[in-house]
Amino acid sequence: MHASGRPAPSEHVPYFERYIALVPGEDAMPLLAAQPATFRRALGGLSPEQAGFRYADGKWSIREVIGHIVDGERAFGYRALGVARDPKQALPGFDENEFARTAGHDAVPLGELLDEFDSVRAGTILFFRHLPAEAWLRVGTANSNPISVRAIAFIAAGHAEHHLRLLYDRYRVPRPA
Repeated sequence: MHASGRPAPSEHVPYFERYIALVPGEDAMPLLAAQPATFRRALGGLSPEQAGFRYADGKWSIREVIGHIVDGERAFGYRALGVARDPKQALPGFDENEFARTAGHDAVPLGELLDEFDSVRAGTILFFRHLPAEAWLRVGTANSNPISVRAIAFIAAGHAEHHLRLLYDRYRVPRPA
């Protein structure tokens, strides 16, 4: 059971509105559920050379983008768990560039990274599905800022959507028909 409705501005810092705005409607769960198949349709046919493409010097490869999405999903999931279970406990932030630098995602086959995204997202969805309605509205602190469980669900979906759009627009990944 989950609470419907978009998060209020008081449930997250303004930075996250860029992700939340990419989620249609009043419920993040449909987009969370659809995204693994969308990513697989978009990227599943890429060759290893294509998966290593970087649109500019110093930018992540397609494999690194997917690895970043997986890392972000894990971080957002941990934040959702922490806020849902113990909103009094402050949670740390994470430096996505440092994570990407040390992860080694560019050496992992793209298919395995997509499998990992499928698995991690499946766990995220099950976690959200099993939350009592009141947990969705709990507000805690992550990276020294307020965040609600409901906002985290929208942020996770919007973050993946943001990167999917970058893959289409900057990485020349063809949009599925």
